[in-house]
Amino acid sequence: MSIKQKLETLATERNAPCVTISFNTHRTRPDNEKDKIVLKNLVKEAETRVIEKFGKRPVQALLDKLSSVTEQIDVSYNLDSLHLFLSNDTLEIVRSIWPTNENIVHVSDAFVIRPLIKSYSRTEEYYILLLSQGGVHLYHAMNDSIVKEIINTDFPFTENPIMLTDPVQASDAKRVDNKAREYFNNVDKALVKLYRDSTIKTVVVTTENNYSLLQQVADFPSVYLGNITLDFNNSAPHQLVDQGWKFIQSLQQERQKEAIAEMKNAVSDGIVVTDLQEIYQAALDGRGELLIVNQHFSQPVVLENRTLKVVESGEGKDVIDDVASTISWEVVSKKGRVVYTEQEHLSDLGNIALKTRY
Repeated sequence: MSIKQKLETLATERNAPCVTISFNTHRTRPDNEKDKIVLKNLVKEAETRVIEKFGKRPVQALLDKLSSVTEQIDVSYNLDSLHLFLSNDTLEIVRSIWPTNENIVHVSDAFVIRPLIKSYSRTEEYYILLLSQGGVHLYHAMNDSIVKEIINTDFPFTENPIMLTDPVQASDAKRVDNKAREYFNNVDKALVKLYRDSTIKTVVVTTENNYSLLQQVADFPSVYLGNITLDFNNSAPHQLVDQGWKFIQSLQQERQKEAIAEMKNAVSDGIVVTDLQEIYQAALDGRGELLIVNQHFSQPVVLENRTLKVVESGEGKDVIDDVASTISWEVVSKKGRVVYTEQEHLSDLGNIALKTRY
């Protein structure tokens, strides 16, 4: 599932209890070895609090998840924070490229999804498909980071049948082409299956000829964002995500230009709101069609029903450290669009602007 899908699911769950564990992590050794200790301590705290409040028998399924969850986490894939959501019915583990304010254990009848809102609103998820003579590998990426390699019944493809070993068959151009089409069609079907579950699109890394052939046999060519020409000397995962993120950023810049032009055209129609309070209320009401936010804008607030109070520090009781992320989720969850940008063309509208539906 994508972050958005996880958010939608977790936001609606009500259970007794729902356990949320959030803590900052490290990307590299030896620091990420310390994350194991932090996780173990937080899980122990969660177990103690759950047993004290609910006993053991009614929440045995949850306690079983808590006792085994540390074994399911490979710290070598840690990013900047880790978020666990557990109940009798649910277990979700989410890595984020955004740090959290503090390490917390939260036990109530609902999950604390605020960290995921920021991760969703300021993160681009995509797959990187490495298609080479050595086979096929698929990576799940967020911005400039690899989250994990996709390993399931379809991926990776460890053998490439295009490489015919029989010299007679290999010299038959039509046979080679048919074999390649069959192979790429199988890759496409496996990828489309993932797309239907996650709605995450893919950047392909391969030769121009291979990408052209993949597009010809693809059931849904639109799931592919484009191709990066394969450099066999730079095909390690960290090198692939560097190339993939640059490609994604170029697409983002085009989307940002179009969104800013749309916003400025809407000013004359009187349907653009730039006051933070008015933006928040319009988003709550489902009136937000397009929200544009300066990538560096972050405003801590305290929310009281439909109003917000701006505060200086992101720390403290009931303080939301980034109201822009909260507003972003309100817009997206009500079928609006959100664009974060560093482009200065937004500057005359301020750090945040909302085009309303009416």
